[in-house]
Amino acid sequence: MKKTVLFAAAVVLSLASCTTVKKSATTMEVSSNVTATTHADLDVASSRISYSFRPTAKERRGGKQNCINAAIREALKQHGNADVLLAPQYEVVTFNGLIRRGVVKEVIVSGYPATYKNFKVK
Repeated sequence: MKKTVLFAAAVVLSLASCTTVKKSATTMEVSSNVTATTHADLDVASSRISYSFRPTAKERRGGKQNCINAAIREALKQHGNADVLLAPQYEVVTFNGLIRRGVVKEVIVSGYPATYKNFKVK
């Protein structure tokens, strides 16, 4: 008797807790133009740089592209704290073991470092 009462109570509670909620909202279109009016000159180095980078375990957890971005960041920091790397080329050395495949061991990046100068607002 107690089992049937408990079972019936559980069924009633489980059916009573199911609800469907529908919400809707209307949006209004706002027309606006976003323009950038700042211009700058790009000072490109005449010589190509090359940098070898070994990512940490934390950087490797972010994936292959994260390791490449970290290598570019460190290369620019080591070569005059440049803003951007032009014509970048990457060589990614990976480790392929029995259990883990594609683990990035080293990234070799090369390109021309460049800095932005003479910012002008038009």
